[in-house]
Amino acid sequence: MKFIQKNIFNALLIIMLLLIVLVPDTKAFFIKSLMEIGFYKPNVEIPKENVDGLKGIRFKDVNGNLVDLGDLKGKVIFLNFWSTWCPPCRAEMPSINKLYDQFKNDKDIIFIFADADGELTKSSRFMADRKYTLPIYKVESNIPEQLFTGALPTTVIFDKQGRLSFKHEGVANYADQKVVDFLTQFKSAN
Repeated sequence: MKFIQKNIFNALLIIMLLLIVLVPDTKAFFIKSLMEIGFYKPNVEIPKENVDGLKGIRFKDVNGNLVDLGDLKGKVIFLNFWSTWCPPCRAEMPSINKLYDQFKNDKDIIFIFADADGELTKSSRFMADRKYTLPIYKVESNIPEQLFTGALPTTVIFDKQGRLSFKHEGVANYADQKVVDFLTQFKSAN
């Protein structure tokens, strides 16, 4: 009897691990659960590196409108690189959507959610299926390595002067009050 119980437990454990490894939504659910109990809090320290001007870093939205980061001087920019197939991206998306909902009517903060694969139709469907309201874009120019090296998800925040003020590679809980306070601080600064 012990042998059967042990084998059942081992089989369930293996099935659970396979689900986490092979099914993106299962892995995202697991990561999101860890976020909710306090893991994956972003470090809101200003990075030491900087970017030489934002002019020429462009993104295109689902309607074909181009946005050049250099034209957004005077605004705080929240830029997130993600993809629909990325479990950590899926895990942090609810917290980013919550943050976006808090600031979406604020003219001083611009949110850009760049689908790293550039598949706007697929990412639009992904957002609609999950009832997220995030504005999605695809990359339309070269991105400096100080901003994005290919690690998903990656989030960067620029202050009103266009200085790199935050960079985080990997999953994080952006609904955390520290992030809200960080954005509010930059929004209020001249």
